[in-house]
Amino acid sequence: MKKAIIIIPTYNEKGNIAQTVGSLGNVFKEIKNWEMKILVVDDSSPDGTSEFVTELQKKFKFLELLINKKKSGLGGAYLSGMNHAFNKLSADLVFEFDADLSHDPKKIPAFLAKIDQGNDMVLGSRYIEGGSIPENWGFHRKFLSIVGNLFINFLMLDFSIRDWTTGFRAIKKEVYLVVEKEMHSELFSGYTFQIGFLHKTLRKGFKIAEVPFEFKDRVVGNSKIGPEYIKNTLLYLMRVRIKEILKMRVVRFAMVGAFGAMVQLIALQLWRLVFSGEQIFVLANFLSIETAIISNFIWSNLWTFKDRKLEAKQIPLSFLTFNLSSGGSILVQTAIAAFTSNVIGLIPIFTVPLINFVVDTGTISAVVGIFIGMFWNFFAYNTFIWKKKKN
Repeated sequence: MKKAIIIIPTYNEKGNIAQTVGSLGNVFKEIKNWEMKILVVDDSSPDGTSEFVTELQKKFKFLELLINKKKSGLGGAYLSGMNHAFNKLSADLVFEFDADLSHDPKKIPAFLAKIDQGNDMVLGSRYIEGGSIPENWGFHRKFLSIVGNLFINFLMLDFSIRDWTTGFRAIKKEVYLVVEKEMHSELFSGYTFQIGFLHKTLRKGFKIAEVPFEFKDRVVGNSKIGPEYIKNTLLYLMRVRIKEILKMRVVRFAMVGAFGAMVQLIALQLWRLVFSGEQIFVLANFLSIETAIISNFIWSNLWTFKDRKLEAKQIPLSFLTFNLSSGGSILVQTAIAAFTSNVIGLIPIFTVPLINFVVDTGTISAVVGIFIGMFWNFFAYNTFIWKKKKN
């Protein structure tokens, strides 16, 4: 029979733990296909929580106790609890569960059903149909919870998860073995652990499901969530999201392209000083494109496609191929430049102060050509220059 262990981190929870253990014990009686246990992970609570749990163990044979010698925070407590559950108690699955009955024990069978259906992690969600938050919560707390989750959805561009901040979870051993390696940092010692663990689980491709539940506010004791929770969570999310965005090849391509566009526009003005007159504009435009191509080739090899970086002996032929691949872009931009020069005319629009930079229809046509050419270039570079290496 598979074994599931409910991990309950505690710090000064003597007034709640007996009722929580008893309520979970009643639910365990209904579960037939899993062996259920509770593991209390106490951060050496000064109120005597661990001593009280030791007394409860005489009554509840499914109750285990692990004492951290020093206060390690929520993340530290869960990591030590998971390590003990999986490696010492032979668990196949662990639950994250609050000591104050904010989480509904009666929902545990629904979690187990989702696991049996093939999911790797199950979240108790307050923000899907059937879930809720306390009506007596103040406006600021409701705002932070609801808007906070929406903000994470938009920031991560992932709406598959409706409750990112929930602390009611079921996690398979396979998930722990992969994700745990990246969680040993002071960054994850507090409540940021929840966001970080879920984020990394998603990025590793594990299957996640949600179960609705009605969140209940604690009756005994005070909430341990402080202002640092919001600050640390936002800092973590912003940091990892920026890193993820910069790792996206299309973003790096766009940034290199944007830099190349700036190089091209500056080069265009410089070449126009060398080749003056409307009839020579096409040549100046062509040379500015080639200047940008050189810039794009260098930065594409060093950054955009650094995982497929060309060897020194490949560079001459690849640069020639790069130019040929860019031929479609050059033709488009040259045609737009010719149309502008010969049909519309090089009409000044405005002058940038201080540097005396004249923006005219020729400059605008170059910008339009750049954006059209970028679509072709991304396809060509992936296909002909920096082809995906075979394993």
